[in-house]
Amino acid sequence: MRLSGIDLNLLTSLDALLAEQNVTRAAKRLGVSQPAVSHSLRRLRELLGDELLVRAKVGMTATPRALELRGAVRAALEAAEVVLRAAPAFDPATAERTFVVSMADQQSFVLLPPLVERLAREAPGIRIDVRPPPTDSLASDVELAIGVWIDSPANVLEQALWRESFMCVLRKGSAAARGVLDRKRYLALSHLLVAPRGTPGSFVDDLLAKGGERRNVTLRVPHFLVAPHVVATTDLVWTAPEGIARVFVEYMPLVLRDPPLRIDGFTVSMRWHARVDGDPGLAWLRKLLREVAPTN
Repeated sequence: MRLSGIDLNLLTSLDALLAEQNVTRAAKRLGVSQPAVSHSLRRLRELLGDELLVRAKVGMTATPRALELRGAVRAALEAAEVVLRAAPAFDPATAERTFVVSMADQQSFVLLPPLVERLAREAPGIRIDVRPPPTDSLASDVELAIGVWIDSPANVLEQALWRESFMCVLRKGSAAARGVLDRKRYLALSHLLVAPRGTPGSFVDDLLAKGGERRNVTLRVPHFLVAPHVVATTDLVWTAPEGIARVFVEYMPLVLRDPPLRIDGFTVSMRWHARVDGDPGLAWLRKLLREVAPTN
């Protein structure tokens, strides 16, 4: 038996007929005419190969096969109602929920302070559980991933948050911070490189290599938190994503300078599985993240 060839509305008629064991009352329960229910009963008898309801001394009575089907039919209809039920409304002011979000330190420094401030004012029952970025961009328990990607997996939706550019970060008052930072001077300085994955090279080094140039990287570290503290006490220059650079300049003795070379930026995006695209809570969180993200 193929479901594609069956009118699933017959299940609703069968449920009413088994509950009422009377065609007239079943029609009233369904809000349709008695002939329509009689027609459905004939189709059900043909489909199931059973009379389902037979005449008794008073009214009609269900056959053993009909009694056997009653629970299964009711369960099937209840399951269908769950599937088709509209998603409940999400009120951030009263909601109690924990969202699992993955992002690297670089995005956390930029997004979390303004996000937490907004949550405290607008959604006190909302909690954020930040996880490190998984290798496949979306682990099974991650509801929203924030990062930089070049691939486009199937069944994954993506939306840009902001476009990131680069700035040079230097110690305030250092010799390197005085005067014009041109290309020659930039290459003569000692540099700090943040390499979160431990891999050699970077946007800057790849760009310089194309022109046969290289910079003097004297310190390479895996974490963004280390970099500003080192730069604030040395003469190293750190060519950093502008978003995170501006965070540290706010409370550390650092200054920003435009890099003397044209470095392609990158886009920070958020990703989520297509299966949760209709989740009103996640839709609200995505909107909030767009609002607190840096503006370009």
